[in-house]
Formats: sequence, C-alpha cells, structure tokens
Amino acid sequence: MVVSLERNLQVGVATTQLRQVLQGIGSSSCPLHYNFHLHTRCSDGQMDPLDLAEQARQHGLRGLAITDHHTLKGYERARAYLDQPGDPILWPGIEITTELLGCEVHILGYGFDPAASILDPFTQGEPIPGLPASEAIQAIQAAGGLAVLAHPFRYLVPAEEVVAAAAELGVDGLEVYYAYKNPAIWAPSPEVTDLAELMAASYGLLKTCGTDSHGLSILRRI
Repeated sequence: MVVSLERNLQVGVATTQLRQVLQGIGSSSCPLHYNFHLHTRCSDGQMDPLDLAEQARQHGLRGLAITDHHTLKGYERARAYLDQPGDPILWPGIEITTELLGCEVHILGYGFDPAASILDPFTQGEPIPGLPASEAIQAIQAAGGLAVLAHPFRYLVPAEEVVAAAAELGVDGLEVYYAYKNPAIWAPSPEVTDLAELMAASYGLLKTCGTDSHGLSILRRI
C-alpha cells in the first residue's frame, strides 16, 4: 500500500509538471525544445529507442515523449538511457487507435503511470478493433495521465467536429502544432495552425507539438 501511494504521488507530481510545460507550448517549441510525438522500431518507426534518446540529448531538448503505437517498449528502453544530469525529461507516452464519430482517430497519452494495469489492454502491440475513444481517454486519465487528440486535420471527419466530440468526452489536450505536409524543415502547417489554436482555446484544451517522426531523425516526420 505504501509503495502504491508513493507511486501515485510521483505520477501526480510528474503530470503536474507536464501540464505546466504544456501550458507554455507555442509554435516554436518543437522540434528543438520539446517533442511530444515520436515513434521507434518498437512500433512503426525506424529509430532504435536509444538512438532517439541520444538525438534528444544531442539536440538539447528539454523534454519529449515516445508515443509508439500500442506499446511502451520504446519508452522503457529510452528511460533507462536518459538518466544523466541535464538530460531531457522523458515522459511516458503512447498512441492509441480508437473510433470517434465513425472514424479512426488517434489518442495520445502522456505522463501516466506505465505500470497501471488499466492500460494493459492498450499496450499489447496491436490496436483493439472498434475501440471507442472514450475508453482510451478514460484509461489514460485513470492511470494519472493526460489524453490528447492527435493531428486533428488528418481524419475523414472535419477537424471541428472531431475536436468538439473529443472535448465532450473530456480529452485534456489537442496536438495543435503539426507539420501535415511533412516538410524537410519541420514547421507547423500555417493553413491550419490558427484554427487549431482557436479550437484549443475555445474548449480549454492544453496544446501539444510533435514531429510524429517515423524516420531516422527526430527533427522531421519521415
């Protein structure tokens, strides 16, 4: 019981710290300060988790999250590596495929307790067919984390509708700063960023940013 209480306290402190960081995220935060959307070989990325962690260290990132699809293996490997004074903060992360408004929608989780059993169904390496977004959001939050709607302009349903539905379910944040056309030099897509910022403000959502890297560099998507 004492160990459980201590773990809950540690998770709560880490999540509070993460929330404070996200409250200061802006269009220039990624990719050289923070990066909250990264993939490794443990799901569909090309980077080894240790290579990713070393890149984060070399680029001088302040914090990051590895958000592999339906697994925490990449996070677990990188966590053991980033343990030196001055290293970037590595928050637990995951990306979960869900269904919302009859459409496939991805929910990002951050800052949760990686040992929480409520997350076990979502960390087995494969998506759960037809998983309601509400279940992923509730599980992430029950594990002490923050649930964020990923790349809202990449779905078959208009972003305005998806964001409204996710907000109604109690999602904590929105991936506002995202490079939809995968430019060689990462930058938030100007044609949608203003609207994403407006929606986040309208629904009181935290703002996140990330390269959604699947390649060999954390500084771009591919």
